[in-house]
Amino acid sequence: MAKYWIGVAHRKQALSAKSVGFVALSHGKKSAVSKLSAGDGVIYYAPKTDFEGDAVQAVITLATITGTEIYERNMPDTDFRPWVIDATYEEISEIPIRPILESLSFVKDIRYWGMAFRRSQFEISEPDFHVLATAMRGQ
Repeated sequence: MAKYWIGVAHRKQALSAKSVGFVALSHGKKSAVSKLSAGDGVIYYAPKTDFEGDAVQAVITLATITGTEIYERNMPDTDFRPWVIDATYEEISEIPIRPILESLSFVKDIRYWGMAFRRSQFEISEPDFHVLATAMRGQ
């Protein structure tokens, strides 16, 4: 049975992973991608453009895990070598998170919504995934 995940990464990192067709989570930790299985859905939330960059606060990519093996691979144009798993990405629109926060069950208190995204990876419910995916697909 598929699981659904939020990965928190800067836009630059998430788009680099998308460009080569893999998912890397939790600063490249093996234990993070070991939780993923073929068929799982992963949505990247980007708090910023990069480590020192401007705020983004949007869900920016939508992937389905296709791989069954995890492996180390360099991120494009860097020396960073995270543990990754292969994935396919949909062509979607980036969606600001604030307008849909009240529709997400994992946001317990809208006043402190950012607390939900302080983790670098977390599992979400199928209904929450579909709320986000539907918005990203423009449906």
